[in-house]
Amino acid sequence: MSSLMKKRRRKSSSNTLRHIVGCRISHSWKEGNEPVTQWKAIVLDQLPTNPSLYLVKYDGIDSIYGLELYSDDRILNLKVLPPIVVFPQVRDAHLARALVGRAVQHKFEGKDGSEVNWRGVVLAQVPIMKDLFYITYKKDPALYAYQLLDDYKEGNLHMIPDTPPAEERSGDDSDVLIGNWVEYTRKDGSKKFGKVVYQVLANPSVYFIKFHGDIHIYVYTMVPKILEVEKS
Repeated sequence: MSSLMKKRRRKSSSNTLRHIVGCRISHSWKEGNEPVTQWKAIVLDQLPTNPSLYLVKYDGIDSIYGLELYSDDRILNLKVLPPIVVFPQVRDAHLARALVGRAVQHKFEGKDGSEVNWRGVVLAQVPIMKDLFYITYKKDPALYAYQLLDDYKEGNLHMIPDTPPAEERSGDDSDVLIGNWVEYTRKDGSKKFGKVVYQVLANPSVYFIKFHGDIHIYVYTMVPKILEVEKS
């Protein structure tokens, strides 16, 4: 059974962007007066609308991080680890297509051993790792990646009825919201600012947002023209 795990990590060095999607990397992470920590990860994607921003999945961590690997001063001693990763093939392509765009109930094991169900939306297959799927949750709009086909077959993932899979459209990097800054008001009235960095192909009203100073990627439904953000 999957488990929701969250941690933080980082990297730096190199003056030129390299095509490292699909590669494993290692780096040190130094933030403020905190001790230096060591991390290993796989680079899942490089956002076409923001080429300096990479989507990174760290070993043992299910949440996805958005990092400017070659310009973030907190990232030290970045190394690309040979060889390029070989990814398994998806055996049930029909089920994989059926999951994308669907609202689901995802079962996890709580800290006390109890079962908890999280409602979420399957956003896409990870381009280079077809057995992994991007997903976000109503309770937590951050971006995660799980092997959902395994969870489905083991009975830990259920598609919610009456939510047919969305029809994926062609990408459009010229979308008017991409690159715009947005303002999000927390429940306590404080505000945070972020940039729209990606439009989900399976649901054109859903976008990835990278907030200033935050290393996570968040998923929101956007209201075009008004540029307001609301939880999906």
